[in-house]
Amino acid sequence: MRLDKYLKVSRLIKRRSVANEACDGGRVMVNGKVAKASTKVKVGDVIEIAFGNKVVKAEILKILDTTKKEEAKDMYRYL
Repeated sequence: MRLDKYLKVSRLIKRRSVANEACDGGRVMVNGKVAKASTKVKVGDVIEIAFGNKVVKAEILKILDTTKKEEAKDMYRYL
């Protein structure tokens, strides 16, 4: 799955357009490397997102095409 879509479906970032902007701005890293929006992610990858002065680090546990709001938090684990 594409990184920008995963961020939206998992609700780590609320909108896909915002996820694209974050990736294009170099604020998203996958496994320690700056990632583009089109980067393919898989289970076990570690995503780091820089929100201003705060960094969120999460490990991918599941990849789903669609999910309910309540189930989205089961797709990743904060590190």
